[in-house]
Amino acid sequence: MVGGAYVVIALSFGLATGIVGRIKGSSFFIWFIIGTVVPAIGLITAIVYRSERDELRRQCPTCGRVCKLHDALCVRCGTELEFPEAAIAPESRPSPAR
Repeated sequence: MVGGAYVVIALSFGLATGIVGRIKGSSFFIWFIIGTVVPAIGLITAIVYRSERDELRRQCPTCGRVCKLHDALCVRCGTELEFPEAAIAPESRPSPAR
């Protein structure tokens, strides 16, 4: 009976962790596994995990790909990126209406 209760609790934490991870723009399945294996710690980790959608971005001067501001190299063409004077708004911020 105790083992069955643990399985229900672990799956519940796994589901909650997966949902939080997916909301933050990461893989539901990976966070589900983490939350199931280490229930409480996995959920706390998913909550404090930084969201990639909230990161400022910049455009590569060589190929035009939009990269995260913290990237040192463009992942498409390999150009070394200097810190820009102006950043592009994060994906989570809606674009202004025209």
